[in-house]
Amino acid sequence: MSIVLVVLPILAGALLFLVPRTDRAISRTAGCVVAAITFFLPLVAGNDGAISAHWLARPFTASLHFAWSGLSLWLILLLALCTFCAVLATNMAQTRTMVALLLMLEGTMMGLFAARDILLFALFWDLMLIPPFFALVGWGEHRETAWRYLIYNFAGGLLLLLATAAFGVIYGSTDVIGAAAHPLAGGWAPWIFAGFAFAFAVKTPLFPFHTWMPATYADSPPAMVAVVSAVQSKAGLFGFMVITLPFMAAAMAQWRWIFIVLGLISLLYGAFIALVQTDTKRIVAYSSLSHLGLIVLAIFTQNQIALEGALVYIVAHGLFSAALFLILGYFEQREDTRSLVRLGGLGKVNPKLAGALTIAALAALGLPGLAGFVGELVILTGVFGGGYFWPALIALIPIVIASAYMLRLLQDIINGPEVKDIPQRRDLTWLEGLAVAPLLAGLVILGVYPHALISTVAAVLGVHP
Repeated sequence: MSIVLVVLPILAGALLFLVPRTDRAISRTAGCVVAAITFFLPLVAGNDGAISAHWLARPFTASLHFAWSGLSLWLILLLALCTFCAVLATNMAQTRTMVALLLMLEGTMMGLFAARDILLFALFWDLMLIPPFFALVGWGEHRETAWRYLIYNFAGGLLLLLATAAFGVIYGSTDVIGAAAHPLAGGWAPWIFAGFAFAFAVKTPLFPFHTWMPATYADSPPAMVAVVSAVQSKAGLFGFMVITLPFMAAAMAQWRWIFIVLGLISLLYGAFIALVQTDTKRIVAYSSLSHLGLIVLAIFTQNQIALEGALVYIVAHGLFSAALFLILGYFEQREDTRSLVRLGGLGKVNPKLAGALTIAALAALGLPGLAGFVGELVILTGVFGGGYFWPALIALIPIVIASAYMLRLLQDIINGPEVKDIPQRRDLTWLEGLAVAPLLAGLVILGVYPHALISTVAAVLGVHP
């Protein structure tokens, strides 16, 4: 069953190119149906949906092995939900092409999250770069942004492939994700970890490998950046949790303080830069750099409570970042600008849009009762409880700053001075509201009931302080 999650979106995306270029209705309907199937299939199937076929015998064994369970299940559900919302929110001159790219992106990322073989994981790691690249080429403001995105992430993918090959030669097999097995030992382990870590740090991204990200997020169409920010950015964090943590925990411990410091720098740098941005999409982009730095900090403490918080925050960030990018895309579509200076007083003329933006922004700043707060609280509890007092204390600074830049974004758009030369536009339509409603509902549900996510880490990772 798991192979359906991979093949169906890719095949559907390819078939959409047979539909007339100007089509909107058929493309969006087909995209929503495919995304809905990939969301409900793992829930209805109930088991891990495993499928495995022998692939390589030498120089190490590898398999075409797909399954869903534990951590991957939550990311698969997040991906399907964000794809559904992004497809539904797509309304542009080339809707068919965008929906096709979104479905192909979903299929390649499904392959990555469902892969149980590291070599297969590395293959889909590179394949998932293609749809965003073409979206940037087709809709981006600057062609070099597309190439920067591809070069940075493909360089990380090459190191990932080399590290995977070295892992397979030493370990004997790459069909190991999710399997109970002994850790990787020997003098090469720290170097193999370094290869994996570099690829994961570039994709997350983590300072100083983040320079591709702000322009990519700003130039990408709202629907595409919603999925890239919400889910593709989690691929590196997922890799840390299912590959390096189970098999290279000792090497992670050797590199711990390097990544804790880089996580803290990402936290602070992203927060301070977001505070002075005037481009609404760049504010959310730099806030993502800050938020993801907190998750890296949690992972490298190797503390179970911090890891539980990391998974909650991975899903929470996916929900509120996707919602923010889609909602800001609605504003841009109506007002033809992303400048915070040019957006003001829209709370009066667009109250529904303002309400949706309020919920997403409050979740991003960590309001109690919403998912962002739960993730931050559990992470800080685990980091402090694991004996990392100063990192926990420093991490509080950007968390407080998040309130400043998110409230600035919210207040300037909703209550700022009206710009007279920008005409009034329609408020949130029912279809646009339907596109963001599942994301906002998820933030509330996860905020009041995070136990299902927390229990996943305890059962799957079994990492203790």
